[in-house]
Amino acid sequence: MRRKLVFSLELLAITGVVLVLIAMLFPGFVDRKIFANEASAVSTVRAIGAAQLKYAQLYPSAGFADDVAKLEPPPSGMAPSSAHAGLLDFAAECVAQPCAKSGYIFAIDQTSGTPINKFRITAVPQKPGKTGFRGFCSTEPGVITADASGGTSCSIPIT
Repeated sequence: MRRKLVFSLELLAITGVVLVLIAMLFPGFVDRKIFANEASAVSTVRAIGAAQLKYAQLYPSAGFADDVAKLEPPPSGMAPSSAHAGLLDFAAECVAQPCAKSGYIFAIDQTSGTPINKFRITAVPQKPGKTGFRGFCSTEPGVITADASGGTSCSIPIT
């Protein structure tokens, strides 16, 4: 009787391990990670947009920043400046764009004007289909749009 109980417990444990492995390999599990990365990307695009508005207020002669790294903290022991405003610290190792975070690559492009009065923020998956499905864009008004193919041809509004 004791042998049957031990065998049943071993079988139950093995079945549990197999079920956990199947759940991890199930595509829905990967999709959840991608959706979390996409939500993080949208949030980061919003944060970059807010930092851009603050940057333009602090440095009116420069206008908006033309590089995500200009929004990052200054090197240790240095005061904030237009080169490192200290308004954003999501990618501390980012010394020049593009900057990576949560499976996405972020950049500021399409800048124009002197001082810079137009810009676009882009976020594209580092590995399309694995770290994210959609690309995201935003301009100075703060409207975020998406590109279903994972690029920067954004035309689908995000609500």
